[in-house]
Amino acid sequence: MALPAIGKKAPVFKGVDQDGRKLSLTDFKGQKVVLYFYPHDNTPTCTVQACNLRDNYALLKKKGFQVIGVSSDDVKSHKKFETKHQLPFPLLADEDLKIHEQYGVWQLKKFMGKEFMGTIRTTFLIDENGKIKNIIQKPMSKKHAEEVLAAWGE
Repeated sequence: MALPAIGKKAPVFKGVDQDGRKLSLTDFKGQKVVLYFYPHDNTPTCTVQACNLRDNYALLKKKGFQVIGVSSDDVKSHKKFETKHQLPFPLLADEDLKIHEQYGVWQLKKFMGKEFMGTIRTTFLIDENGKIKNIIQKPMSKKHAEEVLAAWGE
């Protein structure tokens, strides 16, 4: 499945976060959303990316952004990840891959000569009207918040 197009309505997702709260894109109507997909909790690159967003969270909030992480890990794994790294934003558990598939980020990957299905690290910037403003493919984990701000023209 292809990624949704810039300028089009973002697919309306529904999921459960690390605290068991049900969240949907419609809950963030009128707000700017940074929806980032990452492969797994507590892996090196995913941790660097999450901690970069955490370290810049106050600035992102000040600019009006809501940050939401999504991976195929379960709620329990997300809770451990949030607690260990003091993450201030929701992490949606997408074990059935419905949100991944809506956003086209569950794709064939290659690693060390092997092919497998997995999450393609991607961030969607969704505007106040629910439209995709920009897509960051292969984000730089150590500078992800900086990339988000640049992509919004901040």
